Amino acid sequence: MNFKLLVLINAAAVGLSIAIVSFYYQHDLKSALIIFGISLSVSFIVFYFLFEKYIYRRINTIYKLIHNLKLGKDLKDALGEHVSDDPITDAEREVRDWAKEKKTEIDRLKNQEKFRREFLSNISHEFKTPLFAIQGYVETLQDGLIDDDPEMAKGFLEKASKNLDRLSYLIHDLDEISKLESGRISLNIEKFDIVELIKETIENLDDKAKSQKITLVFKQKYQNVCFVKADRKKIQQVLTNLIDNSIKYGMAGGDTDVRIFPLFEQVLIEVTDNGQGIEEKNLSRVFERFFRTDKSRSRGIGGSGLGLAIVKHIIEAHQQNVNVRSTEGIGTTFGFTLEKTKN
Repeated sequence: MNFKLLVLINAAAVGLSIAIVSFYYQHDLKSALIIFGISLSVSFIVFYFLFEKYIYRRINTIYKLIHNLKLGKDLKDALGEHVSDDPITDAEREVRDWAKEKKTEIDRLKNQEKFRREFLSNISHEFKTPLFAIQGYVETLQDGLIDDDPEMAKGFLEKASKNLDRLSYLIHDLDEISKLESGRISLNIEKFDIVELIKETIENLDDKAKSQKITLVFKQKYQNVCFVKADRKKIQQVLTNLIDNSIKYGMAGGDTDVRIFPLFEQVLIEVTDNGQGIEEKNLSRVFERFFRTDKSRSRGIGGSGLGLAIVKHIIEAHQQNVNVRSTEGIGTTFGFTLEKTKN
């Protein structure tokens, strides 16, 4: 409500009260109207002075402080020239908006704290598992296994080597995510044929797929060139991670299909497997670091647990989208977009 209107209403209420009392005792309507006019004028002046000095100015000061602090100004500059015609309503709105923002900020900080705890717990587990395994193998070898049973000792060394590889992958992937998040990795954007890159990636992973009895499929209809604008090396890493993930979780004897869908200004690439699928409640978390839908089985399969997180960071660094859809027991599809260019 406008400040002057608020003062007028209060002054009118006082003037009307005095006029009613006067009419009650004198029974003279003309005198009561004159008294009402005088009372209204005097009350308006008095209330205006009192409200303006003791309430309006202070509320307006509070409003200016809230408004300018929301704009990010320093405290010494917060009491600037911004003035509102209706500081009471505006201050109420500003405080309500501020409270909503703070609640959102608090919720975000709580989620970040939860994520931090989970991340520290996960990374601790990921490092401890191979380290303890290596420690056990080395201590056994130190106890004389090399001399007592050279063949078993060789097997222990091979297992220790695999766990060292796992540590190496983990450290490399953590470093990769750190650089992507901090912007220390610059993208080498170039024009290239995504069809050729998919063929190359499938060829690199074909032996691994065959060892898991999985067939990699890239249909003949996608043989025409399709140029995109992106970092070729990083997109190959994305394809490698997604296809490798489909091999790990695919059904033995099943397929992994790679498809291309030309859009208006983009190209959509999808990698689909017919494996175990992902529960709907876990779909929103599959791109989180170290998140595994089946932790016991996933750790047995290997990998750093960071592949999908890296995929997400790389695609978002290209200002493109990555998504997942899945039906438990039927399979999973990961898709991402790239900027399309003319041939």
